[in-house]
Amino acid sequence: MSSINLTTKINAPVETCFNLALSIDLHTQSMKHTNEKAIGGVQSGTIGLNETVTWRARHFGVMLEMTSKITELRYATSFTDEQVKGPFRKLKHRHIFQFLSNSATIMTDEFEFEAPFGFIGRGVNHFFLKNYMTRLLIERNQTIKRVAENTTKP
Repeated sequence: MSSINLTTKINAPVETCFNLALSIDLHTQSMKHTNEKAIGGVQSGTIGLNETVTWRARHFGVMLEMTSKITELRYATSFTDEQVKGPFRKLKHRHIFQFLSNSATIMTDEFEFEAPFGFIGRGVNHFFLKNYMTRLLIERNQTIKRVAENTTKP
């Protein structure tokens, strides 16, 4: 099992950051370079507790599909999405939001995953996949940060 932990400071209210992180539309925008699209379940707007979304995107030159479900949700505090069908053996992503002030939030990602294909998958993960997933998460977080900070400017 691999894990990635990222922290992003956003100069915007916690509610704004939380809602943007649940936005299907913003997720699609942040992953434009992979041609990611929601093709099943909740396909636009905000996803909620026990709802699913199926994504189709191009990664490593191959079109992949993954269905994830929001398995935990505590408004403006945290939510968790988990793969229920897709390319990983296991994937769990916990999003945590910490209120700093009316104009600042700490957003933390706890991202755990296990590559498929046993020993070969562990090798691919060690040499490539973890770095690739880290870059995707950073790119997504920077999109959330940019939109949240521009939304709340006076």
